[in-house]
Amino acid sequence: MTKFGRSSLKMALKASTVAGLAVVMLSTGLPAQVTSSFADPVKVNAPQPPSFADVVSAVSPAVVSVRVQSEEQPAADEGNNFSFNFNGRGFDDLPDDHPLKRFFREFGNQGQGQGQGQGGRGQQKPGQEQGQNQAPKKGQNDNRPHHLRPTAQGSGFFISEDGYIVTNNHVVSDGQAFTVVLNDGTELDAKLVGKDSRTDLALLKVNAPARKFTYVSFADDTKVRVGDWVVAVGNPFGLGGTVTAGIISARGRDIGSGPYDDYIQVDAAVNRGNSGGPTFNLNGEVVGINTAIFSPSGGNVGIAFAIPSSTAKDVIADLMKDGKVDRGWLGVQIQPVTKDIADSLGLKDASGALVVAPQENSPGAKAGIKEGDVVTAVNGQAIKDARDLARRVAAFPPNTKINVDLWRDGKQQTLPVTLGNLASDAANADPSDSDQKDAAPAAPASEKALASLGITVSPAQDGNGLSVTDVDPDSDAAARGLKSGQKILSVNNQKVASAAEIGKLIEQARKDGRTRALFQIEVDGSSRFVALPIDQG
Repeated sequence: MTKFGRSSLKMALKASTVAGLAVVMLSTGLPAQVTSSFADPVKVNAPQPPSFADVVSAVSPAVVSVRVQSEEQPAADEGNNFSFNFNGRGFDDLPDDHPLKRFFREFGNQGQGQGQGQGGRGQQKPGQEQGQNQAPKKGQNDNRPHHLRPTAQGSGFFISEDGYIVTNNHVVSDGQAFTVVLNDGTELDAKLVGKDSRTDLALLKVNAPARKFTYVSFADDTKVRVGDWVVAVGNPFGLGGTVTAGIISARGRDIGSGPYDDYIQVDAAVNRGNSGGPTFNLNGEVVGINTAIFSPSGGNVGIAFAIPSSTAKDVIADLMKDGKVDRGWLGVQIQPVTKDIADSLGLKDASGALVVAPQENSPGAKAGIKEGDVVTAVNGQAIKDARDLARRVAAFPPNTKINVDLWRDGKQQTLPVTLGNLASDAANADPSDSDQKDAAPAAPASEKALASLGITVSPAQDGNGLSVTDVDPDSDAAARGLKSGQKILSVNNQKVASAAEIGKLIEQARKDGRTRALFQIEVDGSSRFVALPIDQG
């Protein structure tokens, strides 16, 4: 067939097909239209994840924003500088070998512009917000007038219909006036009922007799499992009513903020301003109170820490009762039991708490607890580590009689102890008061100054020697190369585990007529000896 013939045939077939289609359409009496021959769009009938909308709708009225004002002097000459505060401990208070300090190097080098609040890296309290400038130093421009000004923002939540609100201590600690903002925008004045710096919890009260508030309850966090869904509601960057979701990432986290660290880690987005806000389970119960974040950038990276509801429930109950928390006090300085220490003492496991020194006239000292004892159990319940002992003792009311199991000289023995009273901060107490300084279950990084030598030390985290946390740049120690982050292993060939031990050895050297003491210093795994003068001070 010729090319022309083939073209004619195609045209004829095409025409007849169209004509036939038209005939069919017309003969059926339906409108003349051409239907699509394409396949249906993709649709997958898979199980859908749960929606958080019902939980959020129920709990949101109970979550508030907390605004704090303080009576401070204007700080115009301070620019955008600020003081980093971590549960009452500043940047300079942390030892150089502390695992968090390397993340704090950049604090103070970044401004606060555009709602970014604190700059820098590391563990942060996310409750402090924009507008938080540093107060002038004592004695500086004291003639300027004082006035209330905004210093912090955070989150909180109602736990009763008559207006009790839970938040973080670091949100309200320096405040003189407090305002809570409800999810409908209503602003109400609140007063501080009490606070507890050791657990970073505080209790506010709104006085509104004619109003009943929506409130939430604490969950049983012992039933919370890693992998469970959680929902965080709060006031990040001043954006009230913000909801984020995630899972429980881990439990029992110690972030170095205090002796009772036992945080729940979540991966829900938590930022500055979320502090004091609740983390809910899918039943609308509070499993934790957001208190800190880990952040190399200053913002959320998916690692946040919440105070467990079991801890919060007990502390808040005490604050509601009389505005303070009274804890049992044993009165011994303790440190972890490492594998090497356990081996040297003949212990099977590296568990329990090693007594570095009992405080003079403390309940522990009076009961006969000595240096080198290992506390293995309290009332028959095994002690995991130093933090566990601190929490266990603090959970008892003062004047409680307990049985303390000890490992001493290769033998197990039990001593009865009547606990003392470790009172918490009162509502307006100075955080440097005696009960804070004399806290028996102190964190392993609690510092002791050796002024005569120009150094400050703290027990090393691995239990071996002492970490140098600060060196006076004008001291002989600095001139001989001592730096923060190094370790002191021994003094005059005697192993040391506390500042008190160094003091005793130096005093003995002075009595022996010596003018120097020989310090064994460890740097990056290798050691050297340094002779420091001791004839002054």
